[in-house]
Amino acid sequence: MDLFSREPVAQPLAARLRPASLDEYVGQEHLLARGRPLREALEQGALHSMIFWGPPGVGKTTLARLLAKVSDAHFETVSAVLAGVKEIRQAVEIAKQQAAQYGRRTILFVDEVHRFNKSQQDAFLPYVEDGTLIFIGATTENPSFELNNALLSRARVYVLKSLDESALRNLVARALSESKGLGELRLQLPEASFQILLAAADGDGRRLLNLLENASDLAEPGGSIEPDLLQNLLGDSRRRFDKGGEAFYDQISALHKSVRGSNPDAALYWFARMLDGGCDPLYIARRVVRMASEEIGNADPRALALCLDAWDVQERLGSPEGELAVAQAIVYLACAPKSNAVYTAFKAAMRDAAEHGSQEVPLHLRNAPTRLMKELGYGMEYRYAHDEPDAYAAGEDYFPEALEPRRYYHPVPRGLESKIRDKLEHLAQLDSASPIQRRKR
Repeated sequence: MDLFSREPVAQPLAARLRPASLDEYVGQEHLLARGRPLREALEQGALHSMIFWGPPGVGKTTLARLLAKVSDAHFETVSAVLAGVKEIRQAVEIAKQQAAQYGRRTILFVDEVHRFNKSQQDAFLPYVEDGTLIFIGATTENPSFELNNALLSRARVYVLKSLDESALRNLVARALSESKGLGELRLQLPEASFQILLAAADGDGRRLLNLLENASDLAEPGGSIEPDLLQNLLGDSRRRFDKGGEAFYDQISALHKSVRGSNPDAALYWFARMLDGGCDPLYIARRVVRMASEEIGNADPRALALCLDAWDVQERLGSPEGELAVAQAIVYLACAPKSNAVYTAFKAAMRDAAEHGSQEVPLHLRNAPTRLMKELGYGMEYRYAHDEPDAYAAGEDYFPEALEPRRYYHPVPRGLESKIRDKLEHLAQLDSASPIQRRKR
């Protein structure tokens, strides 16, 4: 069952450097530093089912193995990519045997647990509940969206973070110095080369070690891994960016909120991050058009037209020329006066439309293209606004009979909406003073 129990003939560098103790484990100090809850639970032998949620290459599998070692538990592992309910049942049988013959607990580690469907996830529940096994799942996706509530309620979620520069330096130092790593090659890594590796790894320790190992194959023993060698090896590498995954939605959220917060510099940064990660610029252009209506609205109606133009430029010119127009639109939105009044009003109107059902259109607002319709009163007593003073039919009611007139749109005192606000207040005063009322409520 343990897919990693047999050592390959030539293990990758990342596997050879897998830490043998918690003290050798790098990163995740917020979980494993002295006094932290997870560290305390381990040292006291209080193992519990858990979910490790974090990006690739931050040590989820390694940490699960160390937990088993520290707690003297049997370790079983399955991959949700390859396994099904059959493999889960086999793991349960092994766990029962371990408990009966040796009195040992069993940790079942499930890699990429988010790939299991609901019925497969449910298969764990009875055995987690009765203590047959301690469940540890690893996922790169948000557990709230990918795991069912029954499983989440029985496991504590621990968030693992991308490895910072200090942790990655420690990995490189070990790799270059230890005999089980690259120590026998006596290689040197200049600071400029390390910075290239650091940027390419993007917080992924496994990727860092794989790149370092690839570079060592091209370097002369006793020599130096120079920046040019790394640049040729890396080519056009991309940062971590998974369309449809957590990083994707986090970054578009950061871009949107930077625009809302009137910070053009941060908005440009997140735009650049998404492009650097391989995001389709047309997707961002579409989202920018949405931002124009949601965040700017009538405070500056020019914003919507500018964003549509930027989308058009991106479609016509493609990359990289079109991206400048999208950047221009993003900066304009960030600097423009903000109003979500239309967005809020639209949502409120949609709620009323859904809650109040199919209300009839009042007769005076109906069109009357035929004689029968006219005889039935369609359009009768309708007041044509252009024939009224100031082209406004003061006191007129345009809502269905069953609905009290209500106000959804509340313009903000910013940009053009400040003038719209003044006008609507003036019209409201005319309504109040008008002797003509469509109907008494």
